[in-house]
Amino acid sequence: EVQLAESGGGLVQAGGSLRLACVASGFTFDDHGIAWFRQAPGKEREEVSCIGSNEENTYYLNSVKGRFTISRDNTKNTVYLQMNNLKPEDTAVYYCQHRGSRGQGTQVTVSS
Repeated sequence: EVQLAESGGGLVQAGGSLRLACVASGFTFDDHGIAWFRQAPGKEREEVSCIGSNEENTYYLNSVKGRFTISRDNTKNTVYLQMNNLKPEDTAVYYCQHRGSRGQGTQVTVSS
């Protein structure tokens, strides 16, 4: 059974930083990519970033390029999302996803 567990969310002021973590289990982690999505109230879910099995293959939503960095530690079955220079519009619940499975999400709130 695929399980994903996010952590690291919180309340920060604009310009601050957070690092989200997604711990995965139930599949061969090294062989698969993981994506981060977010959903804000009243808005559609959007893919923020993803990383392939090869850490060199990454994707970023245009609005987070240069501020967010995705990485993975295969020894810990964990994908990280380092978020710097956060903006109020980054406020959302952030989920990690592998194929059809996703975690419970972690709330990120950025105050202005």
